[in-house]
Amino acid sequence: MTQELIDLRTCIQEGRYADALVIVDELEGMSKQAILRNIEAYLRILLIHLIKNQVEQRLTNSWVASIRNSLIEIKKLNLKDNKKSYYINLNEWDTYIEDEIEVAVPDASVEVLNGIYNEFQLPEMVDKNQIIQTALKFLALTYSYSVKELPAVVAETLTQLPGGEDWKAGRR
Repeated sequence: MTQELIDLRTCIQEGRYADALVIVDELEGMSKQAILRNIEAYLRILLIHLIKNQVEQRLTNSWVASIRNSLIEIKKLNLKDNKKSYYINLNEWDTYIEDEIEVAVPDASVEVLNGIYNEFQLPEMVDKNQIIQTALKFLALTYSYSVKELPAVVAETLTQLPGGEDWKAGRR
């Protein structure tokens, strides 16, 4: 990116505005790609914890914190600077989730029940469609609630997952 900024300065100083605009477009593209990569990383964390919940049929405080934090970060990253539009619109998540779940399931095999299932066994146990639907339900919250409101709404929604009522009541 440093070289692009140097080139941009040179183009502007030399009055080559068309070339400068091409560089600006490149920089915008690089910025968007970096944001999307960060969103995808938080999406993967969300999916891993939803997979763990589905297989183990329970929730832990640490999983709840990871799910909540992932959703808050996705909300912050996804909202463009104009505060009116998103990098990923609500109806565009399918492709991102389908790509990330293919990585999340093998990654989750390390954590589910302390790694007793390997990355070949775990996919047979996971209902990917259910995970996708649950992820979409949580992601939809990021479009409806502020960062300040999101933790409480996520917590309430988590009580609907397997083991959610036990988690809420403090039962292990």
